[in-house]
Amino acid sequence: MKHFEVPLGYRSSLISAIKEKRKEDDKLKKDTQPTLLDLGNLKIYLARHFGFCYGVENAIEIAYRTIEANQGKRIFLLSEMIHNPQVNADLLQKGVEFLQDTNGKELIPFETLTKDDIVIIPAFGTTIAMEKKLNAIGIQVQQYNTTCPFVEKVWNRSAQISKKGYSIIIHGKPKHEETRATFSHASANSPTLIVNDMEDTIQLGKIISGELPVADFYAYFNGKYSENFNPETDLEKIGVVNQTTQLATDTQAISDYLKNVMGAKFGESELPVHFADTRDTLCYATNDNQTAVNSLLEIHGDIAFVMGGKNSSNSSHLVELCENKLPTYFIDGPEKLIDANTLLQTNWRNKEQTIINNYLPIQQPTTILMTSGASCPDTVVEAVIRQIADYYQVSDALKALEAKWIN
Repeated sequence: MKHFEVPLGYRSSLISAIKEKRKEDDKLKKDTQPTLLDLGNLKIYLARHFGFCYGVENAIEIAYRTIEANQGKRIFLLSEMIHNPQVNADLLQKGVEFLQDTNGKELIPFETLTKDDIVIIPAFGTTIAMEKKLNAIGIQVQQYNTTCPFVEKVWNRSAQISKKGYSIIIHGKPKHEETRATFSHASANSPTLIVNDMEDTIQLGKIISGELPVADFYAYFNGKYSENFNPETDLEKIGVVNQTTQLATDTQAISDYLKNVMGAKFGESELPVHFADTRDTLCYATNDNQTAVNSLLEIHGDIAFVMGGKNSSNSSHLVELCENKLPTYFIDGPEKLIDANTLLQTNWRNKEQTIINNYLPIQQPTTILMTSGASCPDTVVEAVIRQIADYYQVSDALKALEAKWIN
């Protein structure tokens, strides 16, 4: 896999050494067991896979290379390049400005842009309408486009089945930048609908089967279907794709459910005509990180930490998995560990932050499980490890272990 030039400030010597050693010992990535950092009274288990993915490193490399090559020019990001506060803050500090927020709300008037300005497309991609809007100004969006290749893979898969007459069902968060972009590209070729979860899917299944009247479609899925979508005809042939950072088991369950609905309606022998084989369109990092967390959760831990930005979809799903097994804290950096007794955590569902007291177990030894999202720098993970090691007074043990890993 390609090696990217990512600023050293995002790299961790400790985490890099651990990842490199695991990679050497397991080139085919078949071993999903976590890595143990045994610090005596504190045992930290790191998930086998976590941190920056291919798409994120690609986006960061393009963004920083763009800044370096265009000194003196105005440089804008269409929105947050990735959902990570440290990376976005660093880009802002370097003079990059955001044109929109994560919901697509305009922060800087587009009429103030000129053809001499630089606009970087984020890793989530953007809509066809936005590309046309920027091109009309004279801004060449493809020159500074950081869209993740795995997001583009979903667009390509949608286009392929569209040519065969299938409508597209997208499993994704309707307001997420990636889902909005995928919806735009899919609906350019085929009738397209977004389902957020299994509740939406069951409702859709009842409409397809005739259990609910077609009129219910327009009320229930308001704002989630493409222009002129006709449920009477456009739900005869469907294929499921997804926002690449969704929970793999959720996407599979949604696909299986709709496949069964179509099979019951049209008959198993006719199923291939009415339900497209889209295969899994989750990115490799989402699959790897979720699989690694499932293995991590086989360890009996006292608490878990998941590091990632509050708007990070892939990070929130890692929290969701961990929460089902043990107390889990979702934080975006070591500064959220206010002290040994107080923590500021994010609720992954509503994004609200709350103070948690007495979050660290007092019994010894203590076992902590850790992972991070695909847009979280390894330096954040290292800083959290060091902070917790300090709270448990095992910093010297960590230094000795670090020397062993690096040497």
